[in-house]
Amino acid sequence: MKGSDMEKTRVGTASWTDKTLIKSGTFYPRQVTTAEGRLRFYAEHFDTVEVDSSYYALPSERNAALWARRTPQGFTFHIKAYSMLTGHPTLVRSIPKVLQGELPKETLSKNQAKEFPKEVVEAAFDRFASALRPLKEAGKLGCLLFQFPPWFVPSAGAYAWLELVRGKLPDHHLAVEFRNRRWITSPEKERVSHFLKDHAITYVVIDAPWIRGWEGPVAVTASIAYLRFHGRNRENWFKKGIETVERYRYLYKGEELQKWADKIKRASNEAEQTFAIFNNCYENYGIKNAKILEQLLRTT
Repeated sequence: MKGSDMEKTRVGTASWTDKTLIKSGTFYPRQVTTAEGRLRFYAEHFDTVEVDSSYYALPSERNAALWARRTPQGFTFHIKAYSMLTGHPTLVRSIPKVLQGELPKETLSKNQAKEFPKEVVEAAFDRFASALRPLKEAGKLGCLLFQFPPWFVPSAGAYAWLELVRGKLPDHHLAVEFRNRRWITSPEKERVSHFLKDHAITYVVIDAPWIRGWEGPVAVTASIAYLRFHGRNRENWFKKGIETVERYRYLYKGEELQKWADKIKRASNEAEQTFAIFNNCYENYGIKNAKILEQLLRTT
């Protein structure tokens, strides 16, 4: 890629605070021990990152302001949607107290829940967007990533939920990742492609263990193209009783990334901006692969 094309294509990882990365001592200098220091150091090496913590609890406006302040101009954050907003099981204790007051007693008695009153869900959408205002005002907010669970399958209800997401977040770049293969097989892939284009929602292109042949279809449905690399550790991905981080324990080979570099180049010709995010967050695997892909894109 030429210099101007590389400016349109950014590469980063899905976390700068992963515990195994910090513990490995392979990226951050020994003297960099604070959250602020790690973000500043990360931003010296990459110009984009995906925030994963917002999946487990709604982000705070204070943190968003700190992230904006601690990164250079042009740095871009992508924020993973809170679990309640994608239909995943949500820890009841992670729900803000003011919203817990609107929950039925039977929900409050649970550790996790998947069903919530409509007004609580809509209020969670509002709080999610409000908390990110400092990033948006600083010009550092990229995509809001909606990673849907495997049971989120093509249906009238699913399309209605996607319409709700767009309706509640009308002024944001939205990106959706589907984890059920029915979304990417005909005839549904044609229908969802048209739907996403009509609603200016980015289809997230993925490389993942649950896809036959690893690589999902490449489709550009909005001004931003977004790719996520989850690794190819199929054995661990479907194994029960292991730590989540072990599912992402996969280091891509150079030839595997070269194939993606060629595809990314083609996608970037259609999109105004392209982001490639490595979610194989085991020790420094994502960091290594992001650096390799950056180099491949420069020489492609």
